[in-house]
Amino acid sequence: MFIDAHLHTVRRKSLPRNGRGANFATPEELIEMMDRTGVDRGVLLPGASPECSFQQSTPEDILDICAQYPGRFVPFCNVDPRAGSNSPEADLSFHLMFYKERGCRGLGEITASLPFDDPLVQNLFYHCEKCEMPVIFHIGPARHGYYGLIDETGLPGLERALQRFPNLVFIGHSQPFWSEISGDVTESTRNTYPKGPVAPGGAVPRLMETYPNLWCGWDAGSGYNGLTRDPEFGWRFMERFHDRVLFGTDICDPGNDHRHAEYLRASFRDGHISAETFEDISWRNADRLFHLGLGDDSLPRGETAVGCDGKTGRNSERHRVGGDCKPCMNAR
Repeated sequence: MFIDAHLHTVRRKSLPRNGRGANFATPEELIEMMDRTGVDRGVLLPGASPECSFQQSTPEDILDICAQYPGRFVPFCNVDPRAGSNSPEADLSFHLMFYKERGCRGLGEITASLPFDDPLVQNLFYHCEKCEMPVIFHIGPARHGYYGLIDETGLPGLERALQRFPNLVFIGHSQPFWSEISGDVTESTRNTYPKGPVAPGGAVPRLMETYPNLWCGWDAGSGYNGLTRDPEFGWRFMERFHDRVLFGTDICDPGNDHRHAEYLRASFRDGHISAETFEDISWRNADRLFHLGLGDDSLPRGETAVGCDGKTGRNSERHRVGGDCKPCMNAR
């Protein structure tokens, strides 16, 4: 089973999402892409900040889409740090609990171009921790011309947030996050897709070792590059932090062609990662963090599902509910 922890969509195509004229994928296009790549469920992230895209998708849109396609999508909400009264005293718990009570399992993707230490951002973190809503964040390298929470090389702002809000789960994402997997990142490379061996001393491995409330969104080109640029390092990273890495794609455009699921299956099939790591990253971590309740109805690890043909792993309803039987996992 695969749960994509990072997807975007709109109810219908309208204003392009960027100046290049690209549109978000519709729910129907997402489902077609998910079926083609063997992804069972996807977490839908609405937009809340104008810096990121031209067309916005509200939490209400996301909830409607999830209701229209039950069992395929999981809703997140999104609240801009400036919402309410544009004040660090704003009661953002009012917003968060409204959406949580309607089924939203977290908040994100945070894309506001504000520093991590900005009082408005700190207030949003405070209320997310209070309401037990994990956050997915994008990091931007500078205030203008980019989107995402602003941090410096080495991620000191993120580290202070991890310290201040120890009970809030932070899910890292974007180029300035994943480039920090290597100790040789520079100001000129942090918002790119660096190639070559990972150098010791990266901020991300250090922060993952130090703060149990930091998780990784292994998604988009940045996440894929981060764990495939140096395959041996990437597999060790997956094994070391198998219980805090989330499979995702960050599909925005129907033309996106992400290979995360294919790479993860091949890594397991070829013996580079364990069955536990494969299952945790592909779906169990998302199930556990977002309280989806799928694991309660899944197959015990290593058993064979009734009706399994040992090839596709998708002909038995038990596979779509949760779990992976041994023949199907070995065939992937």
